[in-house]
Amino acid sequence: MTSTQNPPHAARYPAGALAFPHRDLIGIGQLERHEILFLLDEAEQWVTLNRQATKRENVLSGLTVINAFFENSTRTLLSFEIAGKRLGADVVNMHAAQSSVKKGETLIDTAITLNAMRADAIVIRHGSSGATQLIADKVDCPVLNAGDGQHEHPTQALLDALALRHALRARGEAGDDFTGMVIVICGDILHSRVARSNLLCLQALGARVRLCAPPALMPAGIEAMSAEVYHDFDAALDGADVAMMLRLQTERMSGQFIPSAREYHHLYGLTKTRLERAAPDALVMHPGPMNRGVEIDSDVADMIDRSIITRQVEMGVAIRMAALDVLTRRARGVEGWGDAA
Repeated sequence: MTSTQNPPHAARYPAGALAFPHRDLIGIGQLERHEILFLLDEAEQWVTLNRQATKRENVLSGLTVINAFFENSTRTLLSFEIAGKRLGADVVNMHAAQSSVKKGETLIDTAITLNAMRADAIVIRHGSSGATQLIADKVDCPVLNAGDGQHEHPTQALLDALALRHALRARGEAGDDFTGMVIVICGDILHSRVARSNLLCLQALGARVRLCAPPALMPAGIEAMSAEVYHDFDAALDGADVAMMLRLQTERMSGQFIPSAREYHHLYGLTKTRLERAAPDALVMHPGPMNRGVEIDSDVADMIDRSIITRQVEMGVAIRMAALDVLTRRARGVEGWGDAA
C-alpha cells in the first residue's frame, strides 16, 4: 500500500497536484466537488490499513506534525494523533492549558513561534472563527483546521461523508455521492461549525439538507446557503434518509436559548417513535460527544442496523490520515505533486 498509487475513480478529477491544489485545509467552503471526492477516495486506503493487524505506513517518516489545540477536545485530538503516528510522523500535542496564550501571548506570536520550530504540518483547533486562517497566513507549512469557533470543522464533514458512503455501500447502494438523498441535521445549528461544514459538504455531493432547530438556535439568513429550514422536527424527519443529531453547545451560549433540557428533548430529541417518521431504513448519525436523553435516546444511538455513530469515529482516523498525506506531498517531493499552477 502506498499513498502515491492512483486511487479508484481517478478519472473524475485532474491528475497529480491539480486534484487538490490547496496548501491548507481550512474549510469545506474552499473545496470543489471533485476535491472532496478526491479526499474521500484517498481515505479508502487508510480505512483498509486501519482494519489490519499492523496499522502503520511510514509515508510521513521524518516529518513533524504539531497538534495545537487552543480549545479542549478528546476525540478530534486523539484522532489526529493516531492518524499522524500511523503515517510514521513525529507528533507533538500542544494543549491550551500549556499554551503561552494563557500568559498573554498573541495568536500571531504563537504562530510565529510554531513556524520557527519548522513543523511540517500544523493542526489547529481554536475557539475563535478565523483563527486557523490567521495562523495559516503566518506559517510556511500546511495547516489543517480542526475546528475554529462557529466557522468550520472540515475533517468532521469529510469523515461524516465517508461514513455515510461506507454505510450505503454496505447496503449494496452505489454511495459515491448522495444525489437525491434527504439529510436532516437537527440540534444547535447556531453554534455548530459541524453543521456548517456538513451543509456545504453534503450539498456539494448532491444531497438535500434540512436544518432543524428551535428558532433561537437557527442562524439568521441560513436560507441563503440553500438549506431547507425547519423548526418542527417531526416535519423535518418526514421521509428523510439520514438524521444527524447535534448536541447543545452550552459552553458557547450566553443567555437562555431553551426552556430546559427536558423540554428540548420533548421537541427535538430523536426517539424510536420519532425516527419512524423518516424513511424505513434511515440512518442515524452524531458527531459526538452525545448527550443521551437530550438530543438522542440511547436505544436510537445504539441501533445496530441504523446507527453509524461508531463508524463515524472509525472514519475520522482515515480521513485525517488522508488529509495529512495529501497536504504534505509537495514538501515530500511526491511525483506529480509539484506546484499545482
